[in-house]
Amino acid sequence: MCRPPALRPALLAAAVLLGSAGLAGCAGQGRSGTPAARVASWATGGGGGAIGTIEVDSRNVDLALSRHNAPGAIRTVCALLTNDALTAIGNLPTPDDQLTNDLNNAYEVASAAGDDCYKGSSGEAALLRRSASERRRMVPLLATSVDRIVAVTGHTPSTSTTNPADAGGDPFGG
Repeated sequence: MCRPPALRPALLAAAVLLGSAGLAGCAGQGRSGTPAARVASWATGGGGGAIGTIEVDSRNVDLALSRHNAPGAIRTVCALLTNDALTAIGNLPTPDDQLTNDLNNAYEVASAAGDDCYKGSSGEAALLRRSASERRRMVPLLATSVDRIVAVTGHTPSTSTTNPADAGGDPFGG
């Protein structure tokens, strides 16, 4: 079947338009620019904050345990650590494979620490010790991730869970 000549340019134009729209969707945040720009964009787009959130959650677990809070309160902070770690894993990959692997390792350890803490919150000392060990293991894993961001971008990312008021437009400020 042969199409009339007048339809061929219209079909070609439609195909070009659809193809361009599809390719434009692939060039979103973190997909264009230099490796440094892509990682910087990822870090300022929530990646650095996720690291900071896990760090804060871990400190909150330590604080709740050191204060001998009620099991329900301990379970709450432990569950928050697990949930935030799983959310952070869901936000991977990063624009850098090594950074993705480093963060995935840190977040998996954080999730396990939260799970063991939750299960041990009623007083199971072995699970609480394992959770403490996992949280200690997590700290250098997160530091390695931040070091990778610095190596790629040349800047230390903010891992603050709030926006600094005096950053002066610098996404790494604060």
